[in-house]
Amino acid sequence: MTIRVATAADTHYADLLCQWYIESAKQRGTGIAKRDPEYVREKMRQGNSVIAFVDGELAGFCYIETFESGKFVANSGLVVNTELRKHGLGRAIKREIFRLSRTKYPAAKIFGITTSLAVMKINSDLGYEPVTFSELTTSEDFWKGCKSCKNYGILTENERKMCLCTGMLFDKLDAPLPEHEMPEEMRLPIVQ
Repeated sequence: MTIRVATAADTHYADLLCQWYIESAKQRGTGIAKRDPEYVREKMRQGNSVIAFVDGELAGFCYIETFESGKFVANSGLVVNTELRKHGLGRAIKREIFRLSRTKYPAAKIFGITTSLAVMKINSDLGYEPVTFSELTTSEDFWKGCKSCKNYGILTENERKMCLCTGMLFDKLDAPLPEHEMPEEMRLPIVQ
């Protein structure tokens, strides 16, 4: 397994990753924001994403979004090849995107919203805590991303105070990076 920062050389995977997002939402029967391939490519070019491979084949992906001039960072778009789920790959990807976020944006609050129990567990293990949506970013750009989710009506009916997703926030700036349980060969280089 290889997990590393994605680069411009990985942009040809964007269309496939976007297909995986759609398939994942259908399989789980839950809402998930749709991603545009060009948006995914831009995250790769910016060095704001991690990509995973197993035996040389694309296995997973996750990216960083920043809001309010870097005050908030979201780790978004975790997706794992359906054939490779339940083997710890999602956890490893989340740990690496979390580490990349903490390294690139050390003063930011890291957050996410999800309907996935597995992602909630991973986030909790990383030190995130469940919060009300009022503790998350107020950026319109973030909430616009929810428009393509099938649960967007619930979010707007509740004036963005609640939805089917759970909001989770990491706000412990002095906590160590999550490396202690990670094999050396899986650790990403520190990005300054």
